[in-house]
Amino acid sequence: MQAAVSVESGLQSAGVGVFQKRLFVIFGLVWAADAMQVLAIGFSAPSIAKSFGVTVPQALQTGTMFFLGMLIGAFVFGRLADRIGRRPVLFIAIILDAICGVASAFAPDLQWLLVGRLLTGIGVGGTLPVDYAMMAEFLPADRRGRWLVLLEGCWAIGTVALALLALVAGTQGGEAWRTIFFVTGLPALVGIVLRLYVPESPFYLNQKGRSEEARQVLQRVAEVNGSANEIPPLAPQATQRTKISALFSSTLRRRTIFLMLAWMLISVSYYGVFVYLPVKLAADGFGFMRGQVFLVVLAVAQLPGYALAAYGVETWGRKPTLIGFLLLSAVGTLAYGLGQSAEVAVAATLLLSFSLLGTWGAIYAFTPELYPTTLRASGMGMAGAVARFGGLLAPSIVAPLMTSNFGLALGLISGLLVIAAFSVWLIDAESRNQALE
Repeated sequence: MQAAVSVESGLQSAGVGVFQKRLFVIFGLVWAADAMQVLAIGFSAPSIAKSFGVTVPQALQTGTMFFLGMLIGAFVFGRLADRIGRRPVLFIAIILDAICGVASAFAPDLQWLLVGRLLTGIGVGGTLPVDYAMMAEFLPADRRGRWLVLLEGCWAIGTVALALLALVAGTQGGEAWRTIFFVTGLPALVGIVLRLYVPESPFYLNQKGRSEEARQVLQRVAEVNGSANEIPPLAPQATQRTKISALFSSTLRRRTIFLMLAWMLISVSYYGVFVYLPVKLAADGFGFMRGQVFLVVLAVAQLPGYALAAYGVETWGRKPTLIGFLLLSAVGTLAYGLGQSAEVAVAATLLLSFSLLGTWGAIYAFTPELYPTTLRASGMGMAGAVARFGGLLAPSIVAPLMTSNFGLALGLISGLLVIAAFSVWLIDAESRNQALE
């Protein structure tokens, strides 16, 4: 009789190959589509205003509702994934994302559109934390960080796709937003079908006392990967249901507080740099920085950032890599103050595109590893909700300063990034090469 092993050992035996690549494509498709949904806010607002006869700020309420929905979806669906399972929540979130996303394109008035974007945001917000928890739970410790960073890299693919879509839709005048919302909702429809392939997480099954089902999932992973290894019985790890308040228990409180602070500060800084800073620069004569072609250039600059983050999290560790990218982002922000020239603005923006997106890659890889299976999706969900809260805060914190005191705004964003780096340093864990609990 074979000795019982841990799920982590079972994953090592099953190997990394075709199964994880398929999973990566399935989750990456929706991740890229979600990037399109988020970035579409700025490109769709002018045509929404024209279509319904409202001001652009009123049209931007669709973005506010979308972010509010993402906040709700991340928290609620993250918690649900720990309660009822990853797989059912994957389907609930993607169905809501797909149906409401496509339906938004047919909204008869602004009020219906606001409701549609709120519900779409809930679906999008729900897919992100659950996708990452699920992907992490199908990867062994020595590969996990790299793959999770690369999954975040699909954001760059979505960025390029949205820029190209905006170029095409821009010829349609006041109805451009309908095309944008319709097309950005289509990948989620495809994702519904593809997710039929995704089994339940072996970590979740084993934690729920369903060890034989977990072993069968791992055996399936091994077979798809072409491995002849027989997965041994799994050591049961059944635990009692854990309340969300356990994220702030004595063992997790410190990491939760400083991790969530980092997520919020990174989010405020990101939206300050890539939403409100371009508006300021465009007003100063650098209008090309708000164009679709420059958006493609920014997406290309993100790719080496993700590549370095993927290398760094496995070579240097999660915390050093994340801290390094945050400090580089702080320096990049201050670089705008070197002079009012196109060369300085472009160079600083490309540096920030490289460093801030590398930051996102590193923190997305780090976060799911800091929590046990009973709280992994909840932790990711809370992080996603905090990030969306930061996005909602950015207009009131960063936008007024951008117009009244540009230097102070740069100093503020840079300072927030330094504080985020300090917060990461205070987290009481380094998860490189550590097995999931």
